[in-house]
Parts: sequence; C-alpha cells; structure tokens
Amino acid sequence: MFKKIYVTSFLMLVITHFSIAQQVVKWQDSKTKNNDLIQFSGVVLEGDSLRAVPYTSIIVKNTNRGTISDFYGYYSFVAKKNDTIEFSAIGFSSAQFIIPDTLTTVTYSLIQILHTDTVFLKSVEVYPWPSKEQFKSAFLNLNLPDDNLARATKNLDRAALKEQMVGMAVDASLNYKYSTQQNQSKLYYAGQYPSNNLLNPIAWAKFIKAWKSGAFKK
Repeated sequence: MFKKIYVTSFLMLVITHFSIAQQVVKWQDSKTKNNDLIQFSGVVLEGDSLRAVPYTSIIVKNTNRGTISDFYGYYSFVAKKNDTIEFSAIGFSSAQFIIPDTLTTVTYSLIQILHTDTVFLKSVEVYPWPSKEQFKSAFLNLNLPDDNLARATKNLDRAALKEQMVGMAVDASLNYKYSTQQNQSKLYYAGQYPSNNLLNPIAWAKFIKAWKSGAFKK
C-alpha cells in the first residue's frame, strides 16, 4: 500500500514538473516573439520634389500585413525585425526595405523615397465601326457627289439658301442698325406728320419710268 502511494506521488510530481516546464518554455517563446515586434512608422516622399506620396501601399513581403499611407504620406503599423517591407504607388517605382534585426528599441522610423516611373502603354487603333466587315459595307454603300462642282451646286441651291435666310435670326449688329434708323426717323419728323409717298411726284416719276422699262415683268 505504501509503495502504491509513493509511486502515485512520484508520477504526479513528474507530471507537474513537466507541465511547469512547458509553461516556462511557452512564456519564453512568447517573450522572444514579443521582443521581435516593433512599431514601424515614417513618411513616403517623392524623389525629385520631396512632396508626400499619398495612399502608398506598404506591405510586409509574402504576407497580408501592412497599411496604406494617408494624404500626407504618413504611415504606422506593427512589424517584426528582419521583415522586408515593400512600398508601391501608382506612377512610382516600387521600393523595398529590410528592418534591421539588431534594433534595441521597440520603435523604428523611416523616410522612404519613391522615384517617378514612366509607364508606356500599348498603342490603340480606333475604328469608326465595330468590325472591318461593317466598315467595308458602309464604305461601299456611301453615296457621295461625283465631284466638287456637284457639292458646290447643292450647297448654293436657291431654295435651300432662301430657307436658311428666312429661318435665320437677326444678329446684334442688324438689330442695332434697325433701332438706330427708327430713332433717326422719329427725330427727323419730330413735331410733324411723316411724309406720304403717295403724294410724292418724284416717287411717281420713278414708278412710271420703271413700269415703262419693264422692270416689273421680272
């Protein structure tokens, strides 16, 4: 009976010691991992003008951890020692930075410079029709005048010109001229009745002469 109690106590002591040893190892590992964490912050600037590069993508290489810089190019996030940080922004060449593993502090600041990158796009040919077959059909069925004389005759057609003349509104200069003539007539006949051409002998003489010459036959 005494031997069983001794064996049981010994086994419990071994198990307890093993459990405590595991907890110590886990605590040391977690402490070591926490020592690798740092607050990585800084600002991203252009290489030629030193202006801030807003909304730069800052990612730890081969991971999903990272952040994006704000409008002023500032960024800050938690990273680990010896991490490779990738900086990328539209219109700039990408850059990388490796956080030193010899840091003795829990913070690290970096001013990252990005240089402008020129991107050459492929040439694009724009066609007026979706396909070459439709363009060929429209081109073959296109009805054009035979020559420049036919197009000029069509543009100078009297009926078309008259229609445009009737529908065309008076511009500012003609409105001003008409208004000036009306004011001049009012001032000329101010204080009296305007003249009546039915009693004007000169006007009658011109009318009879034009009638005899056949001007009204046209």
